[in-house]
Amino acid sequence: MFSGIIEEAAVVKAIEHDKGNVHFTLECSFINELKIDQSIAHNGVCLTVVGMTDDSYTVTAIQETLERSNLGLLNVGDKVNLERSMLMNGRLDGHIVQGHVDQTAICKEIREADGSRYFSFEYKFDKEMAQQGYLTVEKGSVCVNGVSLTVCNSQENSFDVAIIPYTFEYTNFNRINKGTTVNIEFDIVGKYISKLLLFK
Repeated sequence: MFSGIIEEAAVVKAIEHDKGNVHFTLECSFINELKIDQSIAHNGVCLTVVGMTDDSYTVTAIQETLERSNLGLLNVGDKVNLERSMLMNGRLDGHIVQGHVDQTAICKEIREADGSRYFSFEYKFDKEMAQQGYLTVEKGSVCVNGVSLTVCNSQENSFDVAIIPYTFEYTNFNRINKGTTVNIEFDIVGKYISKLLLFK
């Protein structure tokens, strides 16, 4: 379980293809605090640490994860948003994030807003999935590349988010351009409510 509050944008050091799987090796500042079998969200995708060295660690993404997320588009040198699993003895600063990416979205526009930026994202709309909560709502929560954000301008297949300078500087939002593919996870609370309403 995660909160969508990014700890660091880590650098991809190596990518190794193994049949349908891909092993990603990354370098981060808290490598000495990690251990094998630990869960870490990578651009919002929960992956398990499977290998470590003194200055890097490795995780593996299976084919389904690669098809549902933007991890398969990563190259060596790219930055990935990292978050370790949430501690249950503190404040929940973001929102409840599972690390189970629902689908990808495309950045359609970036607008300057007097020091901040508005990013517009568009995703493939599926009516049946929307009825189960796979959609955004105005002022609701959404997770984009692992970052907990508030939705504005919610439409059927698109939404905007406002990015403050701190988030832009310390996450990989500073590498998102028009046409960039991002991971999105819709709000789990909304999914449960939508599912319950289907049985009424």
